[in-house]
Amino acid sequence: MKTKIDRSWPALLAGLLLFPGLLAGQVEGNAEARMQAALSQASERGIPVALLESKIAEGTAKGVPADRIALATEYRLAGLLRAQNAMSDAPGGVDATQLAVGADALAAGVSDAMLTELAVNSPGEQRAMAVAALAYLVEVGTVPEHALARVQDALARGPAALANLPGAAAGPPFGTAIPGRRGPPDGVRTGPPPGVPTPGRTGPPVPPRGGPPGGGRPPGGPPGGGGGG
Repeated sequence: MKTKIDRSWPALLAGLLLFPGLLAGQVEGNAEARMQAALSQASERGIPVALLESKIAEGTAKGVPADRIALATEYRLAGLLRAQNAMSDAPGGVDATQLAVGADALAAGVSDAMLTELAVNSPGEQRAMAVAALAYLVEVGTVPEHALARVQDALARGPAALANLPGAAAGPPFGTAIPGRRGPPDGVRTGPPPGVPTPGRTGPPVPPRGGPPGGGRPPGGPPGGGGGG
């Protein structure tokens, strides 16, 4: 009895070989649709589309896969919408630059309430710089509440103080007390100097670091460390 040969398998195999390419094209098409949807939503919500177009152009120039560019675009749109909501009561409104640094500040860990407070209480011509300074301070590890206080203090002292604020982000100078912190300032030693008796303590004074003078020879001992004989 002859076995019937299924002649459809070559076509099936060819379809399987072509499937990855078809799938890649479908994913790319979906990514393009997602990016266009993000741009349309930004336009409808009053977000400058240039802020998203720059993100798309950057990813394209770097050769980033389309699906990752689409995800980054959607993420950026969400941040911009959140910043727009937080800064909506800023006197005179916010421009594209202020909106962009606002989204950056939120991404760095600044809360919506802090961004609102800074946007409402900062002059329009200094708002972008103030928000950018706040984002930088938080990004380098400053507690957000302390960062906001430093920015507000700089705003009160003028544009020059605000411009110099990121340069002082490493913290207070050596030996300066930190508000709210217990104990001495950094680098300041407490207690009596080495070799001075401590009140209430029995026994000989604590020798300076490195041992007593003379390379560890007890005072009054024979010179040279040699014994009698």
